[in-house]
Amino acid sequence: MTEEVGVLGEKTSRRTDVERIVETPLPTVYGKFRAYGYLDHERGDEQVALVHGDLDTEGVLTRLHSECLTGDAFGSRHCECGAQLASALRQVADAGSGVVVYLRGHEGRGIGLLAKLRAMALQAGGLDTVEANLALGLPVDARDYGAAARILDDLGVRSVRLMSNNPRKREALVRHGIRVTEQVPLLIPPCESNITYLRTKRERLDHHLPHLDAMAHVPS
Repeated sequence: MTEEVGVLGEKTSRRTDVERIVETPLPTVYGKFRAYGYLDHERGDEQVALVHGDLDTEGVLTRLHSECLTGDAFGSRHCECGAQLASALRQVADAGSGVVVYLRGHEGRGIGLLAKLRAMALQAGGLDTVEANLALGLPVDARDYGAAARILDDLGVRSVRLMSNNPRKREALVRHGIRVTEQVPLLIPPCESNITYLRTKRERLDHHLPHLDAMAHVPS
């Protein structure tokens, strides 16, 4: 831990492997946020946390969002990532406070953009998302949440209400010392393009997606 003077003049104690570099206001279509930029010295990734309102130390409404260029930027309907990011930002703003940690280096559950596109091509040929990664000789999920936990620690967050359907994300945060007081579902209505992907996430990756049971007809 080192004590440094931040860009706004405040003294902050932070871990040296994930260093806070900058803080700036960031108005968005969802509301006014503050963007905290971090450098993960161990992995070389640049990370950002979007904070709305004044954070408490306990029970902070939190989303750890894995980078997904195709979903977040291009509006891909192969997954629900873009809609989840928008919903998380909206819910944090509506709640009056909370944080969305946007985790770069998590593309394709940690395998990278080009490998993800190769996996998507295999899925178009009939493999599911787990089979596609394995066919490429890649891990099913290579994501690490250590940087996210250190960012939350830097922001003074000790426990969270975690917006996620993924129990492994909750387990990872707990392993890194952040308590999860509640897991808040982040359920996005499926469409014809992603229903198979979502069912695979439920059946093979243990995601909690109870709303899929009611989907007798899936809109295109």
